[in-house]
Amino acid sequence: MTPLVMYGAVISTLVVGGLGLNAASVAPKSHAADSKCSPAVQRGLAWLVSAQHEDGGWGAGFHSQQEITDPHAVPTDPATTAFAALAFLRVGSTPSQGEYAAPLRRSTEYLLKVVEAAPPEGPRITEMTGTQPQVKLGNNIDASLTLLYFARLLPRLDERDPLRNRVDAALEKCLRKVQGSQSATGAWDEGGWAGVLQSSLGCSALEFARAAGKPVNKQLLTAARDYHKRNLNVATGKVTAIDGAGVELYAWSGSARATAAEAYAAKDLLDAAVREGKVKPNSRVSATHLQEAGVPSDQAKNLAGAYDRIQAQVERMDDSSLLQGFGVNGGEEYVSYMLTSETLVLVGGKSWTKWNDMMQERLAGIQRENGSWGGQHCITGGAFCTSAVIQCLTADRDADLLRAISAGDMTFEKR
Repeated sequence: MTPLVMYGAVISTLVVGGLGLNAASVAPKSHAADSKCSPAVQRGLAWLVSAQHEDGGWGAGFHSQQEITDPHAVPTDPATTAFAALAFLRVGSTPSQGEYAAPLRRSTEYLLKVVEAAPPEGPRITEMTGTQPQVKLGNNIDASLTLLYFARLLPRLDERDPLRNRVDAALEKCLRKVQGSQSATGAWDEGGWAGVLQSSLGCSALEFARAAGKPVNKQLLTAARDYHKRNLNVATGKVTAIDGAGVELYAWSGSARATAAEAYAAKDLLDAAVREGKVKPNSRVSATHLQEAGVPSDQAKNLAGAYDRIQAQVERMDDSSLLQGFGVNGGEEYVSYMLTSETLVLVGGKSWTKWNDMMQERLAGIQRENGSWGGQHCITGGAFCTSAVIQCLTADRDADLLRAISAGDMTFEKR
């Protein structure tokens, strides 16, 4: 399968296997890059700019020093820097364009230096240990989040940008490390307290690397998704949280996010088949109807199964016991909310609207006076928490990019 590079412009139609796929049939429209964010998000972005270190990075702090809340009193780390850079990228800036071009270029230079200095062997890109993201998410989170950032950045860089070749090489180096550290279960090795979230972000990184045109191992991406699928009981919508510190929210959000691209592909393929008269109007997504649309049997079963899983999980959006997570907010809760927002952007409709309205109100209500968000347990660092919240509240700005990751799932040879 040739990877499909879908970034850089609004996606209007995907032509895959002879089917005309309407990529706007489910998800909300992306905002224009220069459209204003909500006041809460703008204040959060301004705080992040003020929290950036001279070296271009941000830090979450050490697990052993969770009480330190001054963002300049902790060392910078790659995972937090990549996560903050993703927040600026989400709202429309690049290292050369947009309101936050300057801090984003500095953070990109920081991450490039880290990756370029890292040894080619082994799973890590940094010798730092004991950071909050590492201890709570997993020791390989730096490489996963940096891969995710570079994969989303590369297609937005101009061919003449002197950063482009360096980003391309660093992306491939991170990809080798991330794929090399994946275990036989599909999860990632050396998971932390909530290791299921490291595995979810690793899965997302592989998806975006594939969409950026990189040769992602198909078996490894499938294994990553299957790991999260196995955590879910479709009949009940409940998940196994053994890799998530016993907190169901972490595994629930990771399972949904890992299934979202395939679920979106299933819906879009069926909609296209209905328009072409291959399937009757009002037909529900099923393996049988997808096969009628021309999807091979095995792929049809997989895509239909993903769609059913998402529906089961959406049914639990009103479960307050699920959404409270650990009981108080930490970085893990904010990451879980972000992953759920990205999932529901693809589900679209009332589910997305209801969730987004709830998050906008809930998270704006707990924003600190200085514009940041912080954690009350585990990952407490303001830079990490604020970056997660911004991405949660602006997920719809990446609707097109999130749709792009499903392109590979809609690629097959027409029967």
